[in-house]
Amino acid sequence: MRLRVRDILAVVLLLAVLVPYVGYLVDSDVPLIDDPRAMASTGFFLGGLAFWVIRGGQRTTRLGRVEAGAAGLALVLYVLTIALAATGGVELLLAAFMCSLLLVLALDLLDRGRPRHDAVVRR
Repeated sequence: MRLRVRDILAVVLLLAVLVPYVGYLVDSDVPLIDDPRAMASTGFFLGGLAFWVIRGGQRTTRLGRVEAGAAGLALVLYVLTIALAATGGVELLLAAFMCSLLLVLALDLLDRGRPRHDAVVRR
């Protein structure tokens, strides 16, 4: 499986989400991220940018539709995290949102490793 530049850029963008998230979990003293809303918004912005980078100019395949569904799930989890930020279960919603971002990336990388039907050479 060969990674493209856009795949590496998407991984870097998601690492830019995960590093502050780990800092938020451990210390809760990350600059500019002081509550679950700020952490979720950072993840949404950078995760959305990573999704846009990955999917740019790509044909939709079956796995691409699953990936889009996972991205939709991430959007729903983001909205729930923002809406329920004052409740006690917000940390679980935030964790589920972060995991859904990783799921979208994993599905895209899985799609990269799969052989294309149009790339198969007939003998």
